[in-house]
Amino acid sequence: MWQLLPQTALLLLVSAGLQAADLPKAVVSLVPPWDRVLQEDSVTLQCKGEHPPGNKSTKWFHNGNLLSNEDSSYFIADARVEHSGEYRCRTNLSTLSDPVQLEVHEGWLLLQSLKREYKVGENIHLRCHTWKNNFMHKVTYLQNGRGKRYFHENSDLHIQEATANDGGLYFCRGLIGKKNISSETVNITIRGSISPPISALLPWHQVTFFLVLMLLFAVDTGLYVSVQRNLQNSSRNWKDHKFKWNKDPLSK
Repeated sequence: MWQLLPQTALLLLVSAGLQAADLPKAVVSLVPPWDRVLQEDSVTLQCKGEHPPGNKSTKWFHNGNLLSNEDSSYFIADARVEHSGEYRCRTNLSTLSDPVQLEVHEGWLLLQSLKREYKVGENIHLRCHTWKNNFMHKVTYLQNGRGKRYFHENSDLHIQEATANDGGLYFCRGLIGKKNISSETVNITIRGSISPPISALLPWHQVTFFLVLMLLFAVDTGLYVSVQRNLQNSSRNWKDHKFKWNKDPLSK
């Protein structure tokens, strides 16, 4: 890595007594923040990292290949499928960033999410995005095949404080002109879920009903066992009892 550093930056590192392992890691971010876009969308990748005085050059990598751009931002004006893949960056005083994945899709409609995996309590943000931002109306967001939310005109879906029940396969559909269009599905995972108690799942009157039902069942079972025991005792007494028959005097 030292051979890739400009001489000025190398002198600064040596004078400061720094090692490569001591350098901060660069960070790549997307603007807008969606990692799934449609063809012909505009995308900007920004690299945040430390620079030596007077030198703002940045190294960009796409699927491991060095790009010619040396600005702190990498702008894609007209996204194509070939722009899909893994992006990383590095500055003169920062190490290689973690990868950021970009997916460029073909089609009229795309469901976008800030991320695929959320924690319980986090807010979920979904967007039903049309090609070239065409106007769309009568928009429905669906979860596991069932309608989640309907909008007369296209709008983002915000789910506050996600629970385990908010996970699953999502897609959106709506009308672009007179065409009914549906997006592909996106799997949203909720981590850190805890199974709620039955009282949290059912209204209080339903909980009371089930408790009374269980109590009646227990009483009925007790009565059944008691009756069965009495019948068995009566049968045993009948078998053990000896009858004495007297002859009729007229039979003599």
